[in-house]
Amino acid sequence: MSDGKPADQFFDAAIDLLRRVRDEEAESITAAGTLLADTVTEGGRLFAFGAGHSSLAAQDVVYRAGGLALMNLLTVPGVVGVDVRPATLGSALERVDGLASVVLDCSPLRTGDALVIISLSGRNALPVEMAMKARELGVKVIGVTSVAYATETRSRHASGTYLRDHCDVVLDSKIAIGDATLTLDTVPAPFAPASTVVTSAILQSVMATAAGALAARGIEPPLLRSGNVDGGHEWNTQVMKEYGDRIFYQH
Repeated sequence: MSDGKPADQFFDAAIDLLRRVRDEEAESITAAGTLLADTVTEGGRLFAFGAGHSSLAAQDVVYRAGGLALMNLLTVPGVVGVDVRPATLGSALERVDGLASVVLDCSPLRTGDALVIISLSGRNALPVEMAMKARELGVKVIGVTSVAYATETRSRHASGTYLRDHCDVVLDSKIAIGDATLTLDTVPAPFAPASTVVTSAILQSVMATAAGALAARGIEPPLLRSGNVDGGHEWNTQVMKEYGDRIFYQH
């Protein structure tokens, strides 16, 4: 690790990753945003899923000021965050075969919808099976993952495949295996993970692309405003009324 304060080194590492994603994933980001815009145009619904800390990026695009109102969180009890006790249960559930199929069978997902699946490693049974099953249902899948894991780790799904193998669009977060960005001789383990920062930025860039694509077609993007600015609540109420049949987080 280079000289300097760990905080500065982390910012440098995160900025370098963001630059790589901006420069190397531009085509995929455009494809993902266009896919979402196509789905909205054709009357489909939008969903996002992530397990554990990957769920943070999924939650960041749902019911979000400045975000698309049609983005819904696909939840799997026990894996959405670290609120489950013990926290290790969430990690264990990600490896359970068959769970994703049950979840999708009970979800509102249908043919013509789009699903964003976020999984840093993309190797566990849950995200792999979810992508496979969703596509069988006629759902378009956008995967956000670190492709490095698929080249240097072993899949935990029975098929031996990874999330990236079952997506219509793959967005590579460029995160190194293990996630942490920094090391010190005086610290026994790598530290300072950057996956949440980078993955959230990727998804917000996709949302921005989708909004721009809709506007270019003469379609007003169904965006939410902050409820903490004057008129924001009234704006959001109208958007939710107009698109109520495609929003699943208001009841």
